[in-house]
Amino acid sequence: MANVPKIGKAVYQGPSIVKEIIYGIALGLAAGGLWKMHHWNNQRRTREFYDLLDKGEISVVAADE
Repeated sequence: MANVPKIGKAVYQGPSIVKEIIYGIALGLAAGGLWKMHHWNNQRRTREFYDLLDKGEISVVAADE
């Protein structure tokens, strides 16, 4: 037989702690950024509502017909 070297399989070495920490930080920052954008949007909409209410352009009282 010919002397053919065997191809080795990749050996699972377990989780990389540094990679796991980096992935966690990245996901946390992404989720936090999305949450802050949602919060800022709600604040903007509330501020616009009260500004229009103060100017008298809108009313929360139903108009009589």
